[in-house]
Amino acid sequence: MNLVEMTGMRKSFFGVEVLHGVDFKLKPGTVHALMGENGAGKSTLMKILAGAHASDGGEVKIDGQAVDIASPSKALAAGIAMIHQELSGVAEMTVAENVFLGREPTVMGFLDKKKLHTMTEETLRGLGIEINPKVKMKHLRVADQQMVEIAKALSQNARIVIMDEPTATITATEVENLFGIIEALKTRGTGIIYISHRMDEIFRISDEITVLRDGENVSTWNADEVNPDQLIKSMVGRELTEQFPKVEAELGEVALEVENLSRKKQYENISFFLRKGEILGIVGLVGAGRTELMHSLFGLTRPDRGKIRLFGEEVTIKSPRDAISKGIAYVTEDRKGEGLVLPMGVDQNITLPSLKLFTKAGIVQYIKEGVAVNEHIGALQIKVQNKRQKVKALSGGNQQKVVLAKWMLTEPKIIILDEPTRGIDVGAKAEIYRIMCEYVARGCSIIMVSTEMPEAMGMADRIIVLSNQKISGEIQRKDFLQETIVQMQFEHMHSRKEAGQ
Repeated sequence: MNLVEMTGMRKSFFGVEVLHGVDFKLKPGTVHALMGENGAGKSTLMKILAGAHASDGGEVKIDGQAVDIASPSKALAAGIAMIHQELSGVAEMTVAENVFLGREPTVMGFLDKKKLHTMTEETLRGLGIEINPKVKMKHLRVADQQMVEIAKALSQNARIVIMDEPTATITATEVENLFGIIEALKTRGTGIIYISHRMDEIFRISDEITVLRDGENVSTWNADEVNPDQLIKSMVGRELTEQFPKVEAELGEVALEVENLSRKKQYENISFFLRKGEILGIVGLVGAGRTELMHSLFGLTRPDRGKIRLFGEEVTIKSPRDAISKGIAYVTEDRKGEGLVLPMGVDQNITLPSLKLFTKAGIVQYIKEGVAVNEHIGALQIKVQNKRQKVKALSGGNQQKVVLAKWMLTEPKIIILDEPTRGIDVGAKAEIYRIMCEYVARGCSIIMVSTEMPEAMGMADRIIVLSNQKISGEIQRKDFLQETIVQMQFEHMHSRKEAGQ
């Protein structure tokens, strides 16, 4: 008997049907991967199963019995837990309060904080997670927030666990811990629905794979019956003959130079340069100082010491406004939390940093603004119903392209891309890579921070490796070798441990 059986599932948003009679089955003790491009309907289908969305048609059965999952609490009662792609923690609450939200231990009607912290410590320890249960979520890194979300879902002892991009922001060690947990869950008969765009993960842990495209079932295979090329073609409806459309750009003068830049406990004595027309890759493990360094280059934080030069002239970047005025743009790794204003329209998001270009005497010139917005929607091939559509209704890949359009409109000379393709599908990735190549071909420059090694090696002209907040190596494109880069990521690990750091 199937653990889960979804038949003829339908769902519409704003009058547009996004699920067209989808079928899906999950067997006990297996991992069933659900794949497809952004907007294919994967998350919508799973949110119906998790009680976050009501379906417009179809039937859901658990253990062969029809069920009405009208809310997340009813889903939990039915043994269903979901790890969401987008972080959903309560920022002002502690880790412990987030993990057991709605299930807090009480004594005489009052919260038992001691027991709460003990339960959380046991849960985290069982998952190999070292996080203080008393720390507020807002003080955690994105990767640690994701681990808390995973801990919260798995602490519910669900029989059906939905994992939507669970490894998008976590380290390789944490991924290994998670895969070990998945194997343990399978032996207990737990069924796992796994959504990911990372092919290596899918083929490593999946028993079955189902592909959705444009809200419809395309195919279902046993994982050992399909290869990555077949899977990609099934997802996008075409062959991606070149995953990384890298074009060798002509490198020009030095656009950016960083000399001995340091910020206490974040990065130390960082020196590098970036040429016009170059894509410079920055890689390193979580905690290596990658994002913290980018924050200082964009004026979100101030370095304690060191120099920054733009086209040979020393500059001080005190704020993002300073950075933008000097021709630097920053696409953050957290597009929903920091890159977009979700309730606003596509047009408003795109022109937000550039409103002065479209205002006269304090009044927005809407026709001029609309022309610019439409040009960028067309150039970046953003799929929208119209330019006023709310950004929150777009797929992850299209949201990312809105962020890119927003910064392209400022006509930056240097753009920082922090995890530019996190959580988006292979088709959308290829489009973003194309945009990157077109951008540097115009003589502009890109700093690309990425935890995906194939992406960094596929797109960068040169890679700088950070390890424990220092530069541990630099490699030219002709010398790229994954083993060398991985080794450099651990360069300073032992020396720091020996020093008690």
